[in-house]
Amino acid sequence: MNNQSKSILVVDDEPKILEVVSALLKKKGFRVLSAENGQMALDIFNRENITLVILDLMMPGISGEEVCGQIRKKSRVPIIMLTARVEDEDVVKGLGLGADDYITKPFGLKVLYARVEALLRRTGEDLVPLTMRNSWHNGDLLIDFEKGILLKKNIPVVLTAREMKILSALIKYPGKVFHREELISVALGDDFDGYDRAIDSHIKNIRQKIEDDPKNPVYVLTVHGLGYKFGGD
Repeated sequence: MNNQSKSILVVDDEPKILEVVSALLKKKGFRVLSAENGQMALDIFNRENITLVILDLMMPGISGEEVCGQIRKKSRVPIIMLTARVEDEDVVKGLGLGADDYITKPFGLKVLYARVEALLRRTGEDLVPLTMRNSWHNGDLLIDFEKGILLKKNIPVVLTAREMKILSALIKYPGKVFHREELISVALGDDFDGYDRAIDSHIKNIRQKIEDDPKNPVYVLTVHGLGYKFGGD
């Protein structure tokens, strides 16, 4: 994916930091969304397909720690924490909550961007969800990404490589609605040579393999006029 297809969420209650960091990332070609408090950050995260989060640790109301914890319940999206705290226990706590990296304030923009680039390189091919073994509806569907196993009612199911990438992308961002173009970019890559409607054929095949009733799916859902989302709980 090029930078234009990546969305970065910047969260900080200091307007100047929001302004400067957002300007830097926009200049580098990213789509940038900003939030000045934790609730706004969660609202944005829940409706957008976020590629990376830059998150202030200390904010009034819903803290950065709490935002990080909420995000980690549903996604492996990379998180860089900004913190004025330098004590080891605070850094360890932030990383323990699921942050991938941290930067102490004040920080240089070159350092921040270097961390962003490094983290995106490291996680760019990661389409698996937070846990490697996932099951839904009391074990009706089970996916073990580490072993490459997909079971439907304890019966092995074989997906093609593209089908697995699409399903993995949907699972990684549960509840998020993917437009066809976004799903192609995230799951198949920008070099995919085909029509966006090809996604519909892959979705149809996935449903045939994992749904009890493909015409009334419970896992891969259609959001009319928008695209697709994962509906497992």
